[in-house]
Amino acid sequence: MEPGLSIESGTAIRVAVLPVGGPIPPPCLRDYAALVARHARVDLASLRPYYKEHQKSPFAHQPWDTGYLRLKFVLGGCVPSPWEDFQSSRKVLAVVGICHLPSSPDLDRVAADFVDAARSYPSALSNRCFAFCPTDAQLVGKKRDDIIIFPPSDQQSLELHMLTMIQDLAASLLMEFEKWILRAESTGTILKTPLDSQSSLGSDEVIKAKKRRLGRAQKIIGDYCLLAGSPVDANAHYTTSIELARLTGDVFWHAGALEGSVCALVVDRMGQSDPVLEDEVKYRYYTIIQLYRRATLQDNAQRVSPVSFELEAALKLARYLCRRELAKEVSDLLMGAADGAKALIDASDRLILYIEIARLFGTLGYKRKAAFFSRQVAQLYLQQDNAYAAMSAMQVLTMTTNAYHVQSRKACQMDHDSPKEPRASNTDLGKVQPQSIMTLFESQWSTLQMVILREILMSSIRAADPLSSWSTAARLLRSFYPLITPAGQSGLASSLANSADRLPTGTRCADPCLPFIRLHSFPLHPSQRDIIKRNPHKKEWWTGAGPSGPFIYTPFSKAGVSGTSKQEVSWIVGEPVQVMVELANPCSFDLVVESIYLSVHSRNFDAFPVSVSLPPNTSKLVLLSGVPTKVGRISIPGCIVHCFGVITEHLFKEVDCLLLGAAQGLVLSDPFRCCGSSKFKSVNFPSISVVPPLPLLVANVVGGDGSILLYEGEIRDVLITLTNAGTLPVEEANIALSGKNQDSVISIAHSTWKSALPIKPGGEVTFAVTLRAWHLSLADLEADGSRSPANSRRTARERINPFLDIHYAGPAANSENGEVSLPPGRRLVVPLNICVVQGMRLVRARLLSMEIPVRFNEAHLRPVSGKDDISTGNDTAYSDNNLLKIDPYKGSWGLRLLELELFNPTDVVFDVDVAVHLDGTNVDKKLISEDNASDAACHKTRIDRDYSARVLIPLENFKLPVLDASFFVKESGSDEPLGSRAAAIAERKAKAELDASINNLISKIKVKWHSGRNSSGELNIKDAIQAALQASIMDILLPDPLTFSFKLAKNGTVTNVDASKDSDNPDDNSSHSSDMNVVPSVLRCEDPISAHEMTHMEVQIRNNTKEIIQMNLSISCKDVAGENCFNENSATVLWAGVLSDIHLEVPPLQEVIHPFSVYFLIPGDYSLQASSVIIDATDVLRARAKAELPDEPILCRGSPFHIRVIGTA
Repeated sequence: MEPGLSIESGTAIRVAVLPVGGPIPPPCLRDYAALVARHARVDLASLRPYYKEHQKSPFAHQPWDTGYLRLKFVLGGCVPSPWEDFQSSRKVLAVVGICHLPSSPDLDRVAADFVDAARSYPSALSNRCFAFCPTDAQLVGKKRDDIIIFPPSDQQSLELHMLTMIQDLAASLLMEFEKWILRAESTGTILKTPLDSQSSLGSDEVIKAKKRRLGRAQKIIGDYCLLAGSPVDANAHYTTSIELARLTGDVFWHAGALEGSVCALVVDRMGQSDPVLEDEVKYRYYTIIQLYRRATLQDNAQRVSPVSFELEAALKLARYLCRRELAKEVSDLLMGAADGAKALIDASDRLILYIEIARLFGTLGYKRKAAFFSRQVAQLYLQQDNAYAAMSAMQVLTMTTNAYHVQSRKACQMDHDSPKEPRASNTDLGKVQPQSIMTLFESQWSTLQMVILREILMSSIRAADPLSSWSTAARLLRSFYPLITPAGQSGLASSLANSADRLPTGTRCADPCLPFIRLHSFPLHPSQRDIIKRNPHKKEWWTGAGPSGPFIYTPFSKAGVSGTSKQEVSWIVGEPVQVMVELANPCSFDLVVESIYLSVHSRNFDAFPVSVSLPPNTSKLVLLSGVPTKVGRISIPGCIVHCFGVITEHLFKEVDCLLLGAAQGLVLSDPFRCCGSSKFKSVNFPSISVVPPLPLLVANVVGGDGSILLYEGEIRDVLITLTNAGTLPVEEANIALSGKNQDSVISIAHSTWKSALPIKPGGEVTFAVTLRAWHLSLADLEADGSRSPANSRRTARERINPFLDIHYAGPAANSENGEVSLPPGRRLVVPLNICVVQGMRLVRARLLSMEIPVRFNEAHLRPVSGKDDISTGNDTAYSDNNLLKIDPYKGSWGLRLLELELFNPTDVVFDVDVAVHLDGTNVDKKLISEDNASDAACHKTRIDRDYSARVLIPLENFKLPVLDASFFVKESGSDEPLGSRAAAIAERKAKAELDASINNLISKIKVKWHSGRNSSGELNIKDAIQAALQASIMDILLPDPLTFSFKLAKNGTVTNVDASKDSDNPDDNSSHSSDMNVVPSVLRCEDPISAHEMTHMEVQIRNNTKEIIQMNLSISCKDVAGENCFNENSATVLWAGVLSDIHLEVPPLQEVIHPFSVYFLIPGDYSLQASSVIIDATDVLRARAKAELPDEPILCRGSPFHIRVIGTA
């Protein structure tokens, strides 16, 4: 059998091209052979200059205008076929010699070699010897007829010269064909085949042979007519031969003549698409196949079987019909030919048959059937024990890998960005792609794929091709590791190592092996590397634009934005970046990756290699880094890995497709899940662009970058250092606050860092930030879980801390067109990691009335404002008598005290101060400790660890200046209905004023603490005080309608010596006005009063309402025993003036004075007290006094005025 046969093969003139003379360099031989083979078709019209008709041509219908000759050049020649007489196209009808004259200086020797070579082909009708590249001596030498020398010239001239020579050769062949036909017609010829040589020549056989000779001659004449390009003449001779063969029973030659007639028919109608012609060809060829089969059955006893002609006929018809519309018919023909391969004796015939079947199946699109027969070809090659056969087997098997989907990446040439490729996205995880369905089918024959790769590996080892064997072992191990035993895996690893030893250092292979590599994550840039696009039209260029890096997309972006857009990242020239990948080794041996680094095709990135060791069945996260070197785009499709001695590129998308198939259950195994890694999650590599160098600020909190531990309410200064780690100076910057608890940042030293601009590369600036710890919520306190600070949370909680947003930029750059361009700016986010722990704890707050003896300091009792200060001189008298005891006549002086119980749960000591702010004046209230009632001067109270203390705060300084009816809008009644609009507005207004007064009262009380040198803070007591005062807030805030005070007239001048406290009786609930700045307490004279002297005094009555009050005033005096000193029967004090039932009328918000004089008979301590009964009290006064009956008298009583009388009785 011969390869590449078709119906038109009968028109090809076989020409042997033989190298002669000295050795020819392979490149030159290829060029010379290509120069000859380029002229395989020669038009008959071009042969007229060389054609000479010696007698009448037998080609009566020669198409000189449209016909042509087909030359089939066989480089190196071929073995003469025993079937040359049966088919003339199998003969070598011409011999062309090729000589390279530089290596063959002796032309005679060249001519002799050519004659010897041509002698091997006795059927040759014409010979030519072409010599190339002659020397000058050879050119000037005697011209030879047996050697055609091509002078040195350009390629075009050589081609033209060669065309002339080939036309001359074709013309000589045409003339030789005419001579042979004329000789055969006149004299006849004896034509034999191997079948004839084996038959016995009896008398009947001799007679039969003579009858058959004429028919066979007509068949051969038809063959030469086809070779001469005259199909019409050939068809006439074939018709005659068919009739004679049918009559003589020459079945084999009958089939050959019929096959030649089909060839003539097809060639005559070349280029025409005629269904009738196709049907005729099919009918005739099926007849030809049947005739060859009959000939085979008749001669089955012969050693030479003509079954190959039957198979060739089937292949020719299959090639003629080979198209998708007739795939079924073509497939039946090819499978029938494959069944006939068993009858072939010669292994080379089976090899050619399988090659042709594989080619036709491949042309038809049946890749797997083509791959199957290619494997049969490879098996036949592997039966030969030589390297060339092994190399051929390897190449044939390599061609089948595409059909079995185990092809090399280099041979695949697939586009990794093809939309048909399944992508690992969230929307695709639940869908089965068409290629995934194919993979589902392929997964059922993984064993066959393994066999293919194993055969390629064996053939490549026998062919001594280390790169191919390494590539095949890598594909086998990477794709089918779950099906390979641990011993087999180790054997493949040894094969990889052995192949690598035979390869040069640094050899690259297109097929990756281990490990499996996937993009695990794209680590976000640290917050200080956010890039901000500068707005040239705004001074605050960072406003209105979010950071351009690391990612444009954020979870807080506007709704409706498509999630399929590719993420964008900006990298800066010269600044290192990182990408995290995950490596997996699912095999049973230790894997050593000599180096791995990012694969960059844009050549503007320097990747840093790292080495990794992976134990068996493990995975590992590896951080790969590099530095961008030039501005532009960066493409990173995967990693470059140096493992098993060879450098390979691992693509992220290939692993994504593998993991997607594993997620859908379509592939054997997930290598990462086998190694204990987490579930597959798609990570797309973003679009990366590189921008020019920018300044880079690095922040450092002085004292450590950990959490800043603050107690509740603590105020502390934190120093922050900014260092320029970039290569450009920082020329402008701005610091702002963001995040939660921004009010915890009290101040930032802006002037400090602004004065340091510009910050040159390597420069730094340190500035202070004042922080105040916020107060913990109940949930935070419960989460702490323990009173001990050792068990408290010492780390800052996420998303509750403030941040310093520092936007900065470098100098402007000049663009190529001369304009000034603004490079991007940057944002540095400095987290203030504040860890707030519980400090001083407020256990409880409650309201106390003055029912027990209590000690006061002078600061509690003197007025704050200087205009009403009772002291006109020094305060020496106060220091001598600063104790106030319980009133023996009254039991209580009506003071209301706010008690705060504090507890120190920390491991430090706190110094506590209480401050009350009145009208812009800070009055320090020292702690009143119940544990030490005799201490006259209470300084700062120190509370040690796990100790508590109580704070008492007098509330008499918080009275409102006016008793207004609006506070009793509900009780006072109105002409309008309560549900009217005006009443509702008044009620809301009154409530708002009351709330404002309450908040004002609470805000004036401050409890501050100090600890150590720099730690200080304030206790949050607002909620506790509000809850404690909620029930009695009206009694605390509202003043009494009337307040009383006494004045002493000394040496004829009236001096304000007292501003007495209102009575605390349940009936009156009086208090001083805040406008008078009088502290509610008993006030003492500056100097004692002498006995037996007339003392002139005045009582001052003030109306704290907006209405006129009429009253009856009475003044009483008591001694230390509580006896009335104005008793007429036993008076110890004499008086002048009216002291009882004094009718007075006090205008709104004004004062009246009533004078009187007293004369003390006995030295001692006395107290004066004023009281009054209000006449015709209004609803407001009754509501303030909490009167229950409409006719109940309203009594107002002032607090006692203490007088010390000295002298002798």
